Amino acid sequence: MPPPVNAHDHGYGIRTLDFGNIDDALETWIPGLRLRPRTDPYLEALVAFSRLAQTGVGATMHCHNSLNIDRLVDEAGAVMRAACELGIRLAISCPLLDYDPWAYDGGPERLRSFLDPADWEELSASIPKYAPPLVQISAADAVAAANTSPLIDVQYGPIGPQWCSNALLEGLAEASATTGRRIHMHLLESPRQRRWLDRRFPQGVVRYLDDIGFLSPRLAVAHGVQLRPDELELLAARGVQLVSNPSANLRLRSGVAPVAAMSANGRPAFAFGLDGTGFDDDQDLWRELRLAHLLHGGRDMTRTFTAERVFDAAIHVGAKVLNAPENEDLVLVDYGALIADSLTDDMDEAEVLLTRMTAAHAKGLYVGGREIMRDGRLTRVDYEGARAELLNQARADLPWLTGERARVTKLAAATRAYYSGW
Repeated sequence: MPPPVNAHDHGYGIRTLDFGNIDDALETWIPGLRLRPRTDPYLEALVAFSRLAQTGVGATMHCHNSLNIDRLVDEAGAVMRAACELGIRLAISCPLLDYDPWAYDGGPERLRSFLDPADWEELSASIPKYAPPLVQISAADAVAAANTSPLIDVQYGPIGPQWCSNALLEGLAEASATTGRRIHMHLLESPRQRRWLDRRFPQGVVRYLDDIGFLSPRLAVAHGVQLRPDELELLAARGVQLVSNPSANLRLRSGVAPVAAMSANGRPAFAFGLDGTGFDDDQDLWRELRLAHLLHGGRDMTRTFTAERVFDAAIHVGAKVLNAPENEDLVLVDYGALIADSLTDDMDEAEVLLTRMTAAHAKGLYVGGREIMRDGRLTRVDYEGARAELLNQARADLPWLTGERARVTKLAAATRAYYSGW
């Protein structure tokens, strides 16, 4: 069958729990990303992409994590090299932001009163400094110019409207219209984002994005947990795709995206992504589809969120989000194992897959006619060797991480105190 597409992810070779960032509300979880070990971006990507390919997923959206625009071209090049060596399809979303780091509605200064003066002095040295919008957009264009693989698509990646100035958002709308390059952006993930963006954009953030020409079929937005019905209709009217991340939104206490309300008429097309934080932390997209199928099943006598819609989202809409061709790749499934005890032979295969399929049943993967995985083992790269080397690099960074942990704990506590008053 065509393999499902992981339409939103961050390429965590070292997963967040492994470096001590325990699930929390989104805004207090984000400071914990400072604990990510400083490792080779090529190895990080190779391990993350290999983990996906072993599950039968041959295409992924990679929202790159670096926020240093000076390193973007080199890091993106390393990520693309990893994807090429493995042989998967990749869309890389180049990170762009320049507004309100650390806290909505004012940035780091909002946390100052929640920190001891000595802690503020220490932490404030790490407040990010952003390049001008045109410099950031040019860096993303440079990544695209350096790409020579037909399996890779480079996209603009504004992190989210809460972290982007109006000038950056408007510049990206113009750049996308001029170049035809797609945009992949987080949108309205948490309740705090909803409250702040409602204050910042009285007309509504989705309406503002439409007014500046940001909404188009070239745009995919991830999460969308807090979207309202009228906003869904506007996104649909402009041809925007929504990528739902059920496990991540549950794990970070953001809520449940209104996917069940999205019908073929008047609501945006949707896809699914793991966001690096799948249900069992194992990057099993098959289990993610099962969770979505159950989560949005409703309570009526007739199910409207059907298996057909789930697989259409995971395969066809996912390919559109990645700007990838359809029906050129193949995953081989051990279907016999799924129905080994079945007493009838007329069951709907899609229903069987959504009830029982896991990564363990994916036995082969072909991308663009090339064999990527056979019997659960990758054919083009040494996954275990890359994983061992990545872990060695991460463990070598532990002395620095030990000191950083104390700073992260203080920053997260200040962040929790700030938003608790909202």
